Amino acid sequence: MKKRLRIFRSIHFKIALVFVLLLLLAFQIVGAVFVQRLKSENLKSFKQRVELTPYVDNSLITSLSMADAKKSDRQINSTLTGINNQNISDVQVVDAKGNIRGETSANGHAIVGQKTTDSRIKRVLYSGRSFSETTLNRADNKHYYISITPLFSSGGNNNTLVGAVYLRADLESVYASIDGVTLIFATAAVVAIFIGVGLAILISRAITRPIDEMKKQTAKIADGNYSGHVHVYGDDELGELAQAVNNLSVRVEESREQSESERRRLDSVLTHMSDGVLATDRRGNITIINDMAAEFLNVDSVDQVKGLSILDVLDIREDYTLRDLLENQDTIYLDMSSQGRDQVLNAYFSLIQRESGFISGLVCVLHDITEQQKIDHDRKQFVSNVSHELRTPLTSLRSYIEALNDGAWKDPEVAPSFLKVTQDETDRMIRMINDLLSLSRMDSGTAKLELELVNLNELFTYILDRFDMMIKNETGEGHEKRPKNYSIKREFTQRDLWVEIDPDKFIQVIDNIMNNAIKYSPDGGVITCRLVETHDHVLLSISDQGLGIPKKDLGRIFDRFFRVDKARSRAQGGTGLGLAISREVIEMHNGRIWVESLEGKGSTFYITLPYEEYGEEDLWNEDQG
Repeated sequence: MKKRLRIFRSIHFKIALVFVLLLLLAFQIVGAVFVQRLKSENLKSFKQRVELTPYVDNSLITSLSMADAKKSDRQINSTLTGINNQNISDVQVVDAKGNIRGETSANGHAIVGQKTTDSRIKRVLYSGRSFSETTLNRADNKHYYISITPLFSSGGNNNTLVGAVYLRADLESVYASIDGVTLIFATAAVVAIFIGVGLAILISRAITRPIDEMKKQTAKIADGNYSGHVHVYGDDELGELAQAVNNLSVRVEESREQSESERRRLDSVLTHMSDGVLATDRRGNITIINDMAAEFLNVDSVDQVKGLSILDVLDIREDYTLRDLLENQDTIYLDMSSQGRDQVLNAYFSLIQRESGFISGLVCVLHDITEQQKIDHDRKQFVSNVSHELRTPLTSLRSYIEALNDGAWKDPEVAPSFLKVTQDETDRMIRMINDLLSLSRMDSGTAKLELELVNLNELFTYILDRFDMMIKNETGEGHEKRPKNYSIKREFTQRDLWVEIDPDKFIQVIDNIMNNAIKYSPDGGVITCRLVETHDHVLLSISDQGLGIPKKDLGRIFDRFFRVDKARSRAQGGTGLGLAISREVIEMHNGRIWVESLEGKGSTFYITLPYEEYGEEDLWNEDQG
């Protein structure tokens, strides 16, 4: 039993098996393509043979157009009787009202004059389009080709549908021919596979014989027996491999003692290879440094620092001595930041000791904690921002409530304005808290998208129509709240772009950007909204003609609580979280949002979303679902 299992696991068997499988796969692919092509060509030729001649169609159109129904039926029957095509099993003529006017089958004359019940014929009469299909009749287990062609009469400038012709043809002769050719091809494939199996066995045996000898020799080397040599059969790759095995058996014994002395040092280094690793000799000079450590220390080449003192490489000579590192293996924090590059490292030290206790060097493991430091700083900054943003409205609320409590509520002129301020500040805190909750849900991954297949052109138009109405109402005659005039310019692609998005969240993103564009646009400014399609993305942009964003602030415009114009934003009720939420929403859609701006000339916000073109059939299926 074990011997049989070893045969199936051997490379001899695997090479033969792979060869046979490749042969089978090749015949399967070639056979499938060949048979499919043969079937397609035979069906195409058959369909051409069973098509009715233009004479028959014209005769049927003339008959169906006649006012005298009896005379028309006689002419239709005469035309159908004259059809001489052995491949055609049945021909049926139906007028525009769905009445059967003619039938060629012997059993079908009884239904002449009745309404047709065939939904396919009704669909052709309704749509005026031809229909054809290949079907299997379960009653007699035969394949049939069915073609339904509408008949139009020419009258003036218009074509009038007068009926349709139903044609059914027996396809058994076509399938019989295909089955015969397939059988011949399958027989040839089986013969070729058997021949291939024999060749595969011979070839695999020639390959595996020298491999088996090399296996035995390497087993001897593993047991410490370095005598013996592998026979070299030729100058090919296997011959070169056999010669390499012979050389190996000679050199392994020579390097055994040397590798043993280096093993412990390499084990210590390899244990910490996930981070930057440096190893030194007993004098503290670097002997080994990996690529990650070189990257952390901004070293161009590892050879550049080999032989240098670890104190100089880590730039800690002023604070530590080599004895300090040997006696105290405490963690050392290294700030390697430079202009345009933040880098904070943790340095862990361990000793390299022999069995006798002799210290032969140090291993230093560098761990990058830059991101952790940044997260801690961002967390502190976030808490500080939240405290500051909430303290401002709370302080304002307290001041006005104290004023009202001291008697201002009795003043009919002051009290309403004070209450209005407290209401505005309360609404602002509610908006801020709602925004913070939204960001928290996105950060924790609990926020879910309600995806729908949406026509982005129509959705974007709907949003902009709302803003058009808002601008019109706010800039009308006698309006004092917003005396500026704005206009929205649209540059959309003519194609309908169907994209899977969450409409509510997407509207929230556009509202944020459009509100900012309106806030910071000058009097008479134009807000340009574009929607175009790229290869696999939809690109949406909103441009204003406002003051723009300073270059130094572009990288932080999507940060939470960041405002370019803090005083104006806070006065207009902004929370400083709108763009941060917009970025999170777009990234949840696997999209991207960014801004380009020139100070004094305006800003342009860009949004890209993944786009996959949907055909009419796909959209129909979506609607049906």
